[in-house]
Amino acid sequence: MNFKFSGHETFPFRYAWLPKAFRAIEKKPTIFADEDEAMVSLGVGKNMMRSIRFWVQASDVAKHSAGKLEITDFGRKVFSEFDPYLEDRRTLWLIHWKLCSNAEDPLFAWDYLLNSWPHPEFNRSEVLQIFEQEAKRLNRTLSAVTLAQHFDTFLHTYVPTRSKKGLVAEDNLDSPLVELELIQKIGERNIGESGRREPVYAFRRDSKPDITAELFIYCLLDFWKSKHPNEKTITFRDVAITRGSPGQIFKLPEWEIRERLEAIEKDSNGQISYRDSASEQKLSQTIAFDSLEEKLLSAIYQGEVGHA
Repeated sequence: MNFKFSGHETFPFRYAWLPKAFRAIEKKPTIFADEDEAMVSLGVGKNMMRSIRFWVQASDVAKHSAGKLEITDFGRKVFSEFDPYLEDRRTLWLIHWKLCSNAEDPLFAWDYLLNSWPHPEFNRSEVLQIFEQEAKRLNRTLSAVTLAQHFDTFLHTYVPTRSKKGLVAEDNLDSPLVELELIQKIGERNIGESGRREPVYAFRRDSKPDITAELFIYCLLDFWKSKHPNEKTITFRDVAITRGSPGQIFKLPEWEIRERLEAIEKDSNGQISYRDSASEQKLSQTIAFDSLEEKLLSAIYQGEVGHA
């Protein structure tokens, strides 16, 4: 895999960035080809402009093609029709999904920490030690600074950065994905013999009712198409714990996944079914993601899958 460790310029994306980039690209697809013009158009400096260019692609709002950026069907549907100012929590979960399911250029910290981190909690020193080992395994020559900046960007995409007085610092505004509360600070820990203490974090693994049935089905079928494109059935294990699955990316508890799958035949108007027996726990589908992707996306904001 062609993992990305940089390109974000150490900035988590901010509230206005994706809508602003969407409008700029829609107006002029070659806008980012001229960095000076892009800086003027977006009203930011060079590093932020490059960061915006990175995030608009990482979130699947736009894709690079022949020297320009083209708005994706996903980006156009969301930002021109349903949520132009990034105000809907469902859009935040969708963007989180997109950041974690980029098959062509996966973001290393997102991929590893959501799918492969072996412990229930983590702190910065432990993660950076593992990142160094993984970079060597991947034959990537990366400095400790690059790895640290990559982890910090991941962390501050989900954890608020606040001043000592508890106010958001003007030069380090929070990412909108902070609202999801997917990662929580749960305490502190002594690091080594120095007595230095570091925050300890954990993924929130409780029920997430704001991931609606329609949103879950959209992401489930996106996963199915990506990981099991030629299979009409997949297992409960596939959905719950395999790499890139909805269970892993959303950190859903097993009981909630089971409840969602037990209701999926009704929620999908019979287009996906789930059978749970002593011999098998299996989903079957007759719905084609490619042909219904736009309807499935609309269903997230408008209602039932079968009536999108």
